[in-house]
Formats: sequence, structure tokens, C-alpha cells
Amino acid sequence: MMKVSRCFFLMEKSVQLTKQKNPGREVKISKVVLNCCVGESNDRLTKAARVLEQLSGQSPIFSKSRLTIRSWGIRRNEKISCHVTLRGKKAEELLERGLKVKEFELKNKNFSNTGNFGFGINEHIDLGIKYDPSVGIYGMDFYIILERSGGKVWKKKRCKNKIGKFQKISKEDSMRWFQEKFEGVIL
Repeated sequence: MMKVSRCFFLMEKSVQLTKQKNPGREVKISKVVLNCCVGESNDRLTKAARVLEQLSGQSPIFSKSRLTIRSWGIRRNEKISCHVTLRGKKAEELLERGLKVKEFELKNKNFSNTGNFGFGINEHIDLGIKYDPSVGIYGMDFYIILERSGGKVWKKKRCKNKIGKFQKISKEDSMRWFQEKFEGVIL
């Protein structure tokens, strides 16, 4: 009886070691989304779009409101914000600049249960853009989507399949990745 339990223990330990070294379980950045919500569709929105274009080098996409809110002066289908999606090296560089502004400190509530995280900054000039009085100062939100390799199996049109529970990223996985990659602090 003793040999069976010891053998089972050794098998469990070897499975844990192979999970840690498996390159398919490495967490990486899928994309970084920068969102700048102005709340009105006039000159301020075009200036915010210009700021996002300077930061990313891509033309931003405008988002429309879903509801009419009279107290805020927003009508349905009115353009109120703009956003840019970044991938690859650009995403990593901009994420690092954004985290420098936050001094690599995030709160526990910044991380979602699906393994993604986000944070906001108050002034875009902290990211390294020179202040222009004609544009003004805009705040923006960063949202980071993390993935493991093989995570897009459920999005494919052909040979679609479910993702296993070990391939999904949990809140703890994303927090550990943030602490290891950027030596960040979670408050």
C-alpha cells in the first residue's frame, strides 16, 4: 500500500514540473486596447483621436453611444470616444510606458477573473508626448488581454473546439505574470 501512494505522489510531482516548463503554457500579450472617452462629438473628440494617433502610429476607431442620457447631453449613436488596438512589440512598448506612469503598481481589482487587466492614466503627456496647448490634456484607459498559445481555437471558423481549463488564464496567472515580467507590485 505504501508503494502505491508514493508512486502516485511522484507522478503528481512530475506532472506539476512539466506544466511549469511547458512552452505552450507561457502567458503572453494578445493585444493592448487604448480607449479615450471624451463624452461629446465635437472638436475635443478629433483632438483625442490625434493624441491616440501620435501614441500608436495607427488611426483610431470611433465608438458610438448606445443610450441617450439627457443629463449628460449624449444622444444615441453619437460618437463619444475613440480607441486603438495594438499588438506585438508596439503593444509591449506602450504598456511599459503606461505602467511607468503608474509606477508599476496596480490594485487587485484591476485584474479580471478571465485573466485580463486594465488601468487608467489621467494625463497623456506622462507617456512621453510633448504638451500642445491647442490639443490639451486627455486621460485614457489601457486594457490588456493576455493569452496562451492555442487560445484562439474557439474563435476559428473551421475545426472549432473548446479550450481546456489548463489553457485558460485565471486571475492569479495574470497577477503572477505581471509581477514576474514587470516586477510589479499589487496593492
